[in-house]
Amino acid sequence: MSESAQERLAGRRRLIKLTGASLLLTVSPLSRAAPSRNSGVLAVRIWPAADYTRVAIEHTAPLKYTHFLVSNPERLVVDLEGIELNNVLESLANKVAPNDPNIRLLRAGRYKPGVVRLVMELKGEVNPQVFELPPVGAYGHRLVLDVYPLNPPDPLLSLLDNKEPPPAVVESRPISKSESRPQENPEIRREPKSEPVAEQKPVVKRPGKPVVDRLVTITLDPGHGGEDPGAIGRGGSYEKNVTLAVARRLKAKIEAEPNMRAVLTRDSDFFVPLHARVQKARRIQSDLFVSIHADAFVRPDANGSSVFVLSESGASSSAARYLAQKENAADLIGGVNIDVKDPVLARTLLDLSQTATINDSLKLGKAVLGELGGINRLHKASVEQAGFAVLKAPDIPSILIETAFISNPEEEKRLNDDAYQDKMAEAIFSGIRKYLAKNPPLAKSTLARLD
Repeated sequence: MSESAQERLAGRRRLIKLTGASLLLTVSPLSRAAPSRNSGVLAVRIWPAADYTRVAIEHTAPLKYTHFLVSNPERLVVDLEGIELNNVLESLANKVAPNDPNIRLLRAGRYKPGVVRLVMELKGEVNPQVFELPPVGAYGHRLVLDVYPLNPPDPLLSLLDNKEPPPAVVESRPISKSESRPQENPEIRREPKSEPVAEQKPVVKRPGKPVVDRLVTITLDPGHGGEDPGAIGRGGSYEKNVTLAVARRLKAKIEAEPNMRAVLTRDSDFFVPLHARVQKARRIQSDLFVSIHADAFVRPDANGSSVFVLSESGASSSAARYLAQKENAADLIGGVNIDVKDPVLARTLLDLSQTATINDSLKLGKAVLGELGGINRLHKASVEQAGFAVLKAPDIPSILIETAFISNPEEEKRLNDDAYQDKMAEAIFSGIRKYLAKNPPLAKSTLARLD
């Protein structure tokens, strides 16, 4: 090779080295800016129930998404744009309970650059609702997948069969005081164990003469549930767990009484919209509606039990107004699809001008409050009134019971005690019996409402 040829080859080699170095400088910053595996989706929570199964996907910013159904076998497919597959999404398959009534399997995978595809294998035909929720309370943005069975369980038929759909076993996922939002990312934090609800003994009918001559149906409404934990005690107790435990005990006591039966608006850990609680009570022609809660306040020394009924003309106190606003916010926290309209709601609100139901509610509330005073201090000595959405059945006497303050350490401890829960249920039941003895329900049609 000539000297000039060697110089040209050496020059090319130097050019290649310089070009390679510039390419490395160009690529390196991009590789450092790549998104981490924990960005985007923060948590996925699944709440199975016979009524429907909810999948809540919590994320840092609004998502662009599309969804469609596939048959043979039945599947719901959701494409999430602008996110990357991370450890939360990769662990989806482990979150579906084997006894989930509606979902067989849920998995996620990278469909194409910038798009993650979720595939939900279903146990039957469903009517899905997919919608977004803005940040509220401890939650960030949420994409909600509600899977309703095409043929949902009929509460009226279940009642006629003298049984309710079996509850799905659900992890309660309590929040510790140090947590800023309820979620299940094991790499972010460790979850404390859930609080078990005590098992109920078999119902044994009480001997003696019935309090009423005809069959009386009472709807029991354990407050909150699912995505909505309700108030959280200083010891980490969830209001939704306490209310369900007390409601189950109360149900057993009611059904041990001749000519009485009880129905729960929820019998496991899932969210029920406020209007749906009222709608279920009306569908089965309930004679009474009892909503069970556990109060909370910013000061830990607040204590005592309270009973509330609906008001047509404003709250009876500023505290009652504040509480009604807080309880009515359950739909925002639990998550309601605002595109789904309730055909009964407008008619129900118009019917609220009828004061007879509110007067009966006041009598029921007074009877129950008197019994509660025998086991706990009363926060207010009289029944209070406010605009609680869950009490707006125009034809069913309805009360809301704040059993105690879960924000009070001493009362929180009692609310988690089996014996005290039983005393609370017995007191409520005694108040119901006293009300019915003085105000026997009128005869009603054998046909249930279909609205």
